[in-house]
Amino acid sequence: MPQWVLDQTAGRPADPLPWRAWEGGPPPPRRRSPAVRGVLAVVLVLALGLGAAVLAGPRPWPWESSSGSAVAASPAVPVDRPTPGREAAGSPLGTPPPAPVGGTFEFVEHQADGVTPVAYDPCRPVHWVMRPDGAPPGAAGLVEEALARVSAATGLRFVSDGTTDEGYTDDRAVYQPGRYGDRWAPVLVSWATPEEVPGLGGTVAGLGGSQAAAAAGGPWVFVTGAVTIDAGWAGGAAGSPEGRAAVRAVLMHEFGHVLGLDHVDDPAELMAPRNDGQVDFGPGDLAGLAQLGRGACEPDL
Repeated sequence: MPQWVLDQTAGRPADPLPWRAWEGGPPPPRRRSPAVRGVLAVVLVLALGLGAAVLAGPRPWPWESSSGSAVAASPAVPVDRPTPGREAAGSPLGTPPPAPVGGTFEFVEHQADGVTPVAYDPCRPVHWVMRPDGAPPGAAGLVEEALARVSAATGLRFVSDGTTDEGYTDDRAVYQPGRYGDRWAPVLVSWATPEEVPGLGGTVAGLGGSQAAAAAGGPWVFVTGAVTIDAGWAGGAAGSPEGRAAVRAVLMHEFGHVLGLDHVDDPAELMAPRNDGQVDFGPGDLAGLAQLGRGACEPDL
């Protein structure tokens, strides 16, 4: 059981660990189109009090990524892609609620105008799968609860495609027809050990990010992503109501990154680089998610 749970049960105060800074990544390459590109993953570092977490900054995942405000990256070799338009509707499947007033939010990536955020296509569902290996008890329910909060904030529709045997990798293929058919690979949720995913070493509790694609002349659109959570930490934390709330908060934070939210220096937000007990989205998180729910519909992908 994590030490923070023992401390909380005994009524002892526990101070959160200091956060680790981002050490940077490769310089951004120039944009090509059409292309598929990787965006940022963010690691979530466990703290010791109130089920809180301390966040370390982003790193490139799984390909090159721009470090500025405008999208300007693509892999050097074109990536296979599915037949365009699968499940594309003529209008968004849902509507995000009015954005709260106040709060702070930032986006991971922007379109070439430097203002419009890159987002998922709201005119088609976002499919996801979970690898059950190493999952804590009730893991699927925790993921569903986290995605229900995200769906309510964005209007996006999330569809579970069940389980998979695919594990998290830094160079995950966005198109896997042998495993998932003629479509973009669904968002992957997995539970892993540091031996399986070295990025989970030390006090890192999770990794997450998305990849975007662009049709010729079209906007960048997120097409898939991945979240992986430290199985050892989650397994211990999920044994108490407070711990389950912490695991759910980790999932919500990582799904926030998957959808396009970046860190903000505001302790009232779940996307803050330091969290001393926040287990739900703050006003800025909700405002940013509402904008991400109004992304471009792109039937050509």
